[in-house]
Amino acid sequence: MPKEKQHTAYDHVRAQIKEATDILSTEPIISDMLNHPKRVVQVTFPVEMDDGTSRLFEGYRSQHSDALGPYKGGLRFHPEVDIDETKALSMWMSFKCALVQIPQGGGKGGVVCDTKELSEREVRRLSRAFMEAIQDVVGPNQDVMAPDVNTDASIMGYMMDTYSKSKGELVPGIITGKPTILGGSEGRSSATAQGAVYIIERFLKDQDKKFEDTTVAIQGFGNGGQIAARLLYDLGCKVIAISDSKTALYHQEGLDIPKAQQAKEDGDLASYGESEVLSQTDDLLYLKTDLFVPSALDGVIHKENASDIQANIIVELANGPTTPEAEKILLQNNKLVIPDILANSGGVIVSYLESVQNHMNYYWSEEEVLAQLKARILHSYDLVIQHAEEYKTSYRTAAMIAAINRLEEGIKSRGWT
Repeated sequence: MPKEKQHTAYDHVRAQIKEATDILSTEPIISDMLNHPKRVVQVTFPVEMDDGTSRLFEGYRSQHSDALGPYKGGLRFHPEVDIDETKALSMWMSFKCALVQIPQGGGKGGVVCDTKELSEREVRRLSRAFMEAIQDVVGPNQDVMAPDVNTDASIMGYMMDTYSKSKGELVPGIITGKPTILGGSEGRSSATAQGAVYIIERFLKDQDKKFEDTTVAIQGFGNGGQIAARLLYDLGCKVIAISDSKTALYHQEGLDIPKAQQAKEDGDLASYGESEVLSQTDDLLYLKTDLFVPSALDGVIHKENASDIQANIIVELANGPTTPEAEKILLQNNKLVIPDILANSGGVIVSYLESVQNHMNYYWSEEEVLAQLKARILHSYDLVIQHAEEYKTSYRTAAMIAAINRLEEGIKSRGWT
């Protein structure tokens, strides 16, 4: 028998669109526009290696919808980057921006590479070369990039500098997530995790559940997962399990997150202590816990393992960690999923605030930025709950409905249909 087709993130986001547009009876032309990026750019570019040879790299930039404002979205460096994933991520970004009511649209980029095999200088040259390859289709009022998987503030700084040199002037607004010395916003590095934690705080308060009685497992101990773990630990939650790509740690009474952060910084999460290491990193997914926070890559909860998920609430810090088939199983098992376009929207909210500060050339304190982040993300959380109750649907579909309503209004107001 032929092997069953492997569904991609692009298939998943289109399934989510269909579920929401079917409920809304959206006009076919609007649905068609939402299902396809407006533009996808594919580039190849050479990069000089440290040994003097040159190597050809491939990259993408997908621009989904600018109905509500300039494209906005991250850039990832990863060996599994492909065109379908990039398109899907740009689409989720459109819905995320619309949901949290910021005047930007969805974009996403990626370069096919393994940064573990590259030196720091090679990563710098790669970053500059990619910006040179796509500089004609991006800009502070056209498409603004930001960090994502395996990219960081330093890489954003290199790319901002490359773009500025091509324009003959400083253009800080081309990139968000930059070092603060180059116009980056206070609070940006922790924004994605902080936004999710604000939602968790509100949810637990609404459920009259105390932090110290709440257990948490977090898959992914990179920037987002690590910060979320520390923030929840500082609130008093029991973070019973964490993992990176090589190691998973588990302790039912709660891990010492500062100690785990030190182990990670030293280069090996397993050095935290042998007795806490799980035999398989995937075992973390199946632990009995109140909250499970996937903060790694997409598709980690799928139809083959969804029935084994014991967590009561899944808070999606990663993009697309739950497939549509898996979510149906989770909902049947009375699990609650707080979707990515809401849960991880803190990053794009503060990226937008960074863009505003760049345009004004006036910068706010971290306290001011986080106050705006909290107000915006909790307003969106309330909106999702209202839509879930009104349409008697899941939080994800409610979030998609809220986003699609705004996108449709923008499309029609522009006279595109």
